[in-house]
Amino acid sequence: MSAPKHVLFVCTGNTCRSPMAEGLFRKVVGGRGDYAVSSAGVSASKGTPASPETVMILKKRGAALDKFGSRLVSKAILEEATHVFAMTRSHLQTLEARFPEFSDKFHLVREFAGIPEKGGHIDVPDPIGMGHAAYIETARVLEEAIPTIIAYIDSTHKV
Repeated sequence: MSAPKHVLFVCTGNTCRSPMAEGLFRKVVGGRGDYAVSSAGVSASKGTPASPETVMILKKRGAALDKFGSRLVSKAILEEATHVFAMTRSHLQTLEARFPEFSDKFHLVREFAGIPEKGGHIDVPDPIGMGHAAYIETARVLEEAIPTIIAYIDSTHKV
């Protein structure tokens, strides 16, 4: 078995997008022992549960977040991660500004979604407060990106 790959998803508060990505990604790599996955936020409070809408979207897709509590991204979390996927350019810029020593690990989720950039919209949409349809759209973008993210990690991860 190859060395463990630790994937970290990052959004703002670590209650909607990044936990959704964590749950969906974990489901896809479920039987693989070479992956660990987690999430954090650039402005997260400690221990906040995932939004009810995120939990519902994951449940409908057969994915779960067991014992989830939000957390603030930190140097220790980034040291563990082998690959970090930010939801927006703003999140990416924040990570690069706060933790430049880890910039080689940072990527944008939407770069892997195969969705052409339209008017600069390469961010994973923030569904908070936007209703059920927005959460479905966020899940769609993440589900489109995840197989390409896995292929990228599998082909570039150094053992």
